[in-house]
Order: sequence, then C-alpha cells, then structure tokens
Amino acid sequence: MTNIDFDKMGGLVPAIIQDATTRKVLMLGFMNNEAYEKTINTGKVTFWSRSRQCLWTKGETSGNFLELVSMQLDCDCDTLLVKANPLGPTCHKGTDTCWGEDNKADPILFLSELQDFITNRFKQMPEGSYTTSLFKKGINKMAQKVGEEACETIIEATNGTNEHLVYESADLLYHLIVLLTSKGLSLNDVAIELKKRHDPEWDRQRRIDKANK
Repeated sequence: MTNIDFDKMGGLVPAIIQDATTRKVLMLGFMNNEAYEKTINTGKVTFWSRSRQCLWTKGETSGNFLELVSMQLDCDCDTLLVKANPLGPTCHKGTDTCWGEDNKADPILFLSELQDFITNRFKQMPEGSYTTSLFKKGINKMAQKVGEEACETIIEATNGTNEHLVYESADLLYHLIVLLTSKGLSLNDVAIELKKRHDPEWDRQRRIDKANK
C-alpha cells in the first residue's frame, strides 16, 4: 500500500483493529507512515501515540500484542482496516475490546470455514482424505450417505439422547455440504434460499401459487 493519504490528518490515518477470527472490532488507533512500516516489518500492530507523541507497539508492556494478519485501505485512502490476532485483552482496562464487549467467536461462523475446507478438498483431492474418498465415490454414493445420516438423525431424535442427536446432526450437515460442493453449490446457496423464504412476501406468493394450482 503506497497510496495511503497521511496528509489529510496531518500525517496520521485512523486504524480500525478487527479480530481476524471473530470479526469483532477491538479498538481504534492512529498510524503514521513510520508506525505503518513497523507494523509491516515486525508483524505486530504499532501505532502513533498522540498523547505521548511517539511510536507504541500494542502489548509492549502488557504482552497483549496484536499479531498482524492483513491490512486494507478504504476507498478514500485515508483509513486502514487492520485484521489481527489478539494475544489477550486489547483494552488497557483489561476488557477484550475498548467497548467492553466479549471477544468470542460465534460458533455458526465455523460453518463458513468448513465450507471453505471442503471446497479446497474438492479442488485439491489430497490422497488419504476421507472427504476426497467421498468425492471419488460419485454423486449416487454421496447422496446415499446423506440419506443414511438423515435416518440416523431421525432415530436419535425419536429414541436417542440430545447428545447423540447433535452428533448425528453434525454428520448429516457435513455430508450434505460435501454433496452440495460436488454439485457446484454451497451452504451460501442454501442460506440465500432460506433468506428468501423468511421474507413475508415469499410466503404470500407461495400461498397464491398454491391456491391457483
């Protein structure tokens, strides 16, 4: 990034710090060109302290460093979005964020990671991978596996325990993602469909279509 506009704010640009995993906004700091370069070179997020008028690397006294993952420049070239992995609380008051929020990952976000993982397996087909073996068996076998997992989920729902129901549901969802991926689809496509159905207008139109049949 060589086109950062440091002149607009007298040599500084705001740097929004976001947890690379949870996507929570952790803090806001300011960087000058020297702080930006040091962040790039050390891999630890560094700011310009306006109160002390010096560089400061977050965590240099507390040990709660912000390990750099990526930096993006906004459309006006005067604000940075810095994605980082925090090593401990970010705020000097001991909280996870400077807004007092808990910085915990939403488990539902893992589904996106899982989709990416399965997509990469489909592209790379590494030997020894269970996911690869499923792809190689073809659509019919993959569809059959989804059916088997659905049956096991039903059995646990009607005669099993909640623990086993969750276990079998995880198997079902995993194999469904594999099947979707093999067809060039993903969980995103399913989410888009569900979002459409959540719209009251969709339900109204469905009722009209059903009445006209």
